[in-house]
Amino acid sequence: MSSNSEKPVPQAQLRVLQLKDGEHSNTTVYRLEKGWGLHFTLGPSLLGKKVHVFTNHPLSPDVAFDRGEYRELEWHLRSAARDDDTDVHVEIVCGMAGSFNFFFLYEGGGTILEPNGSGYFLVDPVLTVGAEKQPLPLDSIQCQTVLSKCMGKLSEWEARLQVAKESGYNMIHFTPVQGLGKSNSAYSIKDQLKLNPVYQSKGRKETLNDLGKIIQKMRNEWKILSICDIVLNHSANESPWLQAHPECAYNLVNAPHLRPAYLLDRALWHFTLEIIAGTWKAHGITQNDISREQLQRVGAVLNDCVIPKLKIEEFYILDVEKIVEEFRDKALDQGPNLSLFPPGLNLEIVQDPQYRRLQCGIDMELALKLFNREKNTVAQGEDRVVLCCAELRTQLMLLNRRAREVIDSHLKQAITCIIAGLEYFWLQDGGPKWKRVTKEDSISYQYFTHPGADTCLADDEALMDSKKAAFVMAHNGWVMNDDAMKNFAEPPSMVYLRRELIAWGDSVKLKYGQQPEDNPYLWKHMKEYVTETARIFHGVRLDNCHSTPIHVGEYVLDAARKIQPDLYVVAELFTCNEKTDNIFVNRFGISSLIREAMQAGDAHTLGATVHRYGGEPVGAFIQPPARPLTPCIAHAMLMDQTHDNPCPIKTRSVYDLLPNSALVSMSCCATGSTRGYDELVPYHVDVVKENRIFKSWSDASVDFACPSIGIKAGIIAGKKALNKLHQGLGAQGYNQVYVDQVDTNIISVTRHCYNTHKSVILVAHTAFQMPKKANETGHIPPLCVPGIVDEIILEARLVQKANGPVIEDKAFIAGLPDYVCEIRQHIQLKESDMVELSEEGERNLQVVDFSSFTPGSVIALKVSMNPSTTAAILQLRTALSQFGYRMRSYSGSRLTNKQGTDFRSIVQRMSLIDINRVLYRCDAEEKDDGKAFGAYEIPDKGPFVYCGLQGFISVLQDIRATNDLGHPLCENLRNGDWMPEYIAARLLVHPGTKELGKWFQQVFGFLQQIPRYLIPCYFDAIIYGAYTIILETIWSKMSEFVRTGSGFVKALALGSLQMCGQTKNAPLPALSPNLLAPKPPCCINAETGRKEQACATLAAGLPHFSHGIMRSWGRDTFIALPGLLLIPGRFQEARYIILAYAQCLRHGLIPNLLGGGTHARFNCRDAVWWWLQCIQEYCRIVPNGHTILKDLVSRLYPTDDSLAEEAGFCEQPLEDVIHEALQKHYQGQQFTERNAGHSIDENMRWEGFENCIGVDETTGFVFGGNVHNCGTWMDKMGSSEVSGNRGKPATPRDGSAVELVGLSKSALRWLIKMHEKGFYPYDTLNKVVDGKVQKMSYKKWDCLIQENFEKHFWISVTPNPKLEEAPQLINKRGIYKDSYKATLAWADYQLRCNFPIAMVVAPELFSPENAWIALNAAEKVLLGPLGMKTLDPSDWAYRGNYDNSNNSGDPSVAHGFNYHNGPEWVWPVGYFLRAMLHFASRVSDAEASSKTVALLKSVLSIHYEEIQRSPWRGLPELTNEKGAYCKDSSPTQAWSMSTILEVMFDLHNKG
Repeated sequence: MSSNSEKPVPQAQLRVLQLKDGEHSNTTVYRLEKGWGLHFTLGPSLLGKKVHVFTNHPLSPDVAFDRGEYRELEWHLRSAARDDDTDVHVEIVCGMAGSFNFFFLYEGGGTILEPNGSGYFLVDPVLTVGAEKQPLPLDSIQCQTVLSKCMGKLSEWEARLQVAKESGYNMIHFTPVQGLGKSNSAYSIKDQLKLNPVYQSKGRKETLNDLGKIIQKMRNEWKILSICDIVLNHSANESPWLQAHPECAYNLVNAPHLRPAYLLDRALWHFTLEIIAGTWKAHGITQNDISREQLQRVGAVLNDCVIPKLKIEEFYILDVEKIVEEFRDKALDQGPNLSLFPPGLNLEIVQDPQYRRLQCGIDMELALKLFNREKNTVAQGEDRVVLCCAELRTQLMLLNRRAREVIDSHLKQAITCIIAGLEYFWLQDGGPKWKRVTKEDSISYQYFTHPGADTCLADDEALMDSKKAAFVMAHNGWVMNDDAMKNFAEPPSMVYLRRELIAWGDSVKLKYGQQPEDNPYLWKHMKEYVTETARIFHGVRLDNCHSTPIHVGEYVLDAARKIQPDLYVVAELFTCNEKTDNIFVNRFGISSLIREAMQAGDAHTLGATVHRYGGEPVGAFIQPPARPLTPCIAHAMLMDQTHDNPCPIKTRSVYDLLPNSALVSMSCCATGSTRGYDELVPYHVDVVKENRIFKSWSDASVDFACPSIGIKAGIIAGKKALNKLHQGLGAQGYNQVYVDQVDTNIISVTRHCYNTHKSVILVAHTAFQMPKKANETGHIPPLCVPGIVDEIILEARLVQKANGPVIEDKAFIAGLPDYVCEIRQHIQLKESDMVELSEEGERNLQVVDFSSFTPGSVIALKVSMNPSTTAAILQLRTALSQFGYRMRSYSGSRLTNKQGTDFRSIVQRMSLIDINRVLYRCDAEEKDDGKAFGAYEIPDKGPFVYCGLQGFISVLQDIRATNDLGHPLCENLRNGDWMPEYIAARLLVHPGTKELGKWFQQVFGFLQQIPRYLIPCYFDAIIYGAYTIILETIWSKMSEFVRTGSGFVKALALGSLQMCGQTKNAPLPALSPNLLAPKPPCCINAETGRKEQACATLAAGLPHFSHGIMRSWGRDTFIALPGLLLIPGRFQEARYIILAYAQCLRHGLIPNLLGGGTHARFNCRDAVWWWLQCIQEYCRIVPNGHTILKDLVSRLYPTDDSLAEEAGFCEQPLEDVIHEALQKHYQGQQFTERNAGHSIDENMRWEGFENCIGVDETTGFVFGGNVHNCGTWMDKMGSSEVSGNRGKPATPRDGSAVELVGLSKSALRWLIKMHEKGFYPYDTLNKVVDGKVQKMSYKKWDCLIQENFEKHFWISVTPNPKLEEAPQLINKRGIYKDSYKATLAWADYQLRCNFPIAMVVAPELFSPENAWIALNAAEKVLLGPLGMKTLDPSDWAYRGNYDNSNNSGDPSVAHGFNYHNGPEWVWPVGYFLRAMLHFASRVSDAEASSKTVALLKSVLSIHYEEIQRSPWRGLPELTNEKGAYCKDSSPTQAWSMSTILEVMFDLHNKG
């Protein structure tokens, strides 16, 4: 393998494929075009792994393609995010046509032979015609098949080929042009390297080069390309090179497993000869009796007489006595086998590789081990061996019996197949209905050539062992419902013996082996054949593709593409399995798969076929140039008739040929036909039996008897018009398709061009059966035309002019003379003979009635928009051009936006608070404004998750990717203008978004003026374009880390916008009027006219914690604030929130629930420590952040007992408030929460309202709470009367909670440093004890915690009774306690997810070795897919699934009592991973850091996937066990987003 990097270049079109561990997309088709870029990115399952991607696509078009030469692709980073795999990619620039493989593996994973993932991508060839090499799109191809053997002399070919030219075809498919075998079958080639001599004129010796000149002229002058069949599986029986190289075919020497099948084949042939000779008359079987009764007699004779005498089973069974004798001799020589009986080993027949009678064997060594044993009943010696031989003989006879049963089943299947074949040939409708048994119409196909006279079976069997055996060659054929991936001629296949092959008796099957060295002559010969074909023709059709050995096809096509780089490869597959088809498409690089319109049994199925094979739906979404690479169906060549199909005049009706062809011509793919279809040839032009020649072209009117035809013959005039239409539709971008079944027999197909919004509507009246009233129209529903009919492109019908007898031409392939195609082209609607304008319909609509539309009629209408619609669309495109869409006017000029309406500048002027309103806001937030808006709701489908654009984008993203125009959202848009009006209206009512609302209002005004079917695509383009600009604006207003970060970082940072907004009923308390600039934002209250503070608050989660008093939680706010405001650079919003909570300080605590300050609840012990940690982070991250310590705080509660005061009444700097919080803890506080009782908490008992906090002066640990309340984040209070848990906290965590000890240590360490730098004035605390002032310095407090933490929190791996206060309570070792001195002593020893928090904020408390042990325990026990278990599953209290609606009698889960006793919360994952990252570099394991980074990436991959998948575009509050969805969780939670973003920040800054 070579390793090269590609220079990244900007691509007009870019496709992105996400790699997934273990995904092998070998059965998936991905199509690309030359010049496109292909990026591979890492899926979540690969993040954190060192992935190596390889491809065999060459670095540049100048490098020759070698299928086995792979190069490693170089990773590129799109952002500045170090160690972030979510934003890396490898790139391929598609520079050549063909099929290319890629695979990837990662270190410690797969190997080159067994990679971790793989797949293929196809690059379409670029076809050109004419001397100027005009492009011919694949969807514009219209190909006609001609039977080359019916073309006459080469000198006459141009005249005969001119029929295709004048009929409008741009590609001709030639059946093989090489010399044919004795049967004259078009596909039985005798000499692959020479032109068929029948083409040679008298006195001339034309060669393939002469044919090449015709092909070249057709391309350059006629603008017609040519393809030719290549036949790789078989060659004619008479091929001279096979006589010199019999090893090239399957024969009885190189494939001896066919010997029994050959003998059966000869017996059947002799049986045929005997029937002809009258030998079986006594059994009631005669030559001329073709009846069902004779079938039964034939089956009986085969079963009872013919087949049994062959003793076919002898080729597969043992000579029992011979083997027993050999065993006897060895057993006597060796003595008894005394070893242990070998377990699990059974004696089996070993097939004789030469397939001789009774020559199969066994594993004699195994037989001796199994049967040469001691016998207790007899003495040693010959008597013992006799018994052993008897046992062996019994076993061998059993093996023979089993083998006979198997062979007997094969032979019974053979009889079944023979009788089924005879029933078809003799009796079935649609079959040939033979009249008698002859050598040509024998009892069964002949499966083998026979190089000798027809004497007797004994001679035939003797021939198998003679030199002639190499010339007994197996015929090729096809096997119904066979596995296309297996070679039916290779063992263990029994197809030839079971007579399941439908054999082609004129050709023998070629035996390639696995590589050129296995059969050098054959590989060389066939390579030369294919490359010579590629030299002359522009493409190839793979005949019998499904039976072509894949490795052979790859080999010869690779060689062909070296000759013809843009080789067009066509194939027809009969695998009956799309995935299997795709394997061939991928491996061979098939450009188009042939699909057959004749397979449709009715008009509905035909319409579905047209719909399936190509094109987007009409009104499809506008796709960005860079988008995911999505699977597709293989490109199709839809044929109205293939040369293998029976005559459609017989299977349908003559009236159906024109509408069938018309519908095929409207398909958005390559199309095709076969010569004779357009001429109305009333019989099947058989590839084997047909010997007549095609007629030449004449411009003059000619009669039926002439050897030439003109434009009036058959439906040629109609086909010419249809071909012209099809080519134009493909070339001009009419790639949107809509198929409508008007009635049982009438199909309407619309082809629409997005660029011009012009359409072509074709309506066809099919006639799958001969119409009873061919001249009557019947009732046809009117056609509603969305626009104005510019013209009728064509209207045509087949009309019977006479009703004479069909005269069969003996020399020429001729069509029906009594039918003509009446056609009119490019006429006005009022001139039509078929339709008339009924009335002007609604706006943008015309109604067309069918006045004379008989079976076999076709009409095609050219439709455009009316002027007002055209103008509206031009305005929409002008607006969209500023979003990066490559919009053009109808004339093709590039559109640019008018100055003054620039969307980007409007958004740039908006604040992030305004943009929160534009993008997000859940239903409750919106209703909180009191503006009569809520989330938009589609009837019967429910509301969107957001009122802003993200709510629509979350739904549109999936719809756009699949063009799901049937989605209820699209239906809602088509039915009315409610959705666009809602989007604009809700923005117009707010000053900060009013300007943007006007922009949307204006643009949506144009949207209302266009046809309803186009509204979804333009609506999506507007919303998606606006959304993209808004996101870019958001990130431009954020920190450099976010601006230059990965897509994952940016997605997490959007949590800042989701959660941070202004709500009417959850404000911050008014900040100090004397606050230094920048001052908080203000707005004018529309109701009072007064100026009011307009600060944002952080919602804890959406939608559950989004409004009112439940929006702003102290702990949630300050856990989330660093990630959602500080890291993104939203420093002022963070500053205002910090100061606002400072204003509410009471009892040394900040509120648990803010309640605007005046309704705050002080019932948590942890919020104040998170607040202090946040101030510390603010000072660290914000430039000159320490100045916040001097910011004035307007105290709401100057004393613990005071009522709420107005802003400005009592002011002090933030540093004083901080000191007071520490002072209160040092002094200790005990208080009853104000307004205690059911008015503030309907479930809590009175004891729970009693609060206390303090500092243990022996350890320095902060403590507080009691067993009746829950003052940390694990705050679930029981509420179930039924179960009896009401008023009981599930997790009191009183005493000293581990994270609070860590947070307090962090605060002290920081404040000591700030004091030393002169930024903070305090360093000592004091309190009065027994009338005396007692002091404690910050440093002393800090030291106490440091000295005592490990001593009291670490539970050592090995027991240490001297240091363990309650060893009987220890459930797990090698962890840190969750608390210290809890009332419930056992609670201290529970393994929970809280200790990593302390590790992050105060890592100095932890021994690195102990920390690493505990973190590994947490990884093993607590870490889930998305969150961390809140309790060790081995704990008695563990309940992993949260259900708040549980009303059972089980107190452990009723009303969600187990909220924090097992369910997996997301936010602790952030602290766990940050702790891992910190301590990995501080332990002795040299690989710890790299392994930890890999772990981080692996874990975060799930969060990356979740945030992309969630309609909320956020991370949830929690999941149930093992990552299962929890219905009661907030779908997006502030601290979940924040802490994961902090991990990415640490990862970025590590080292």
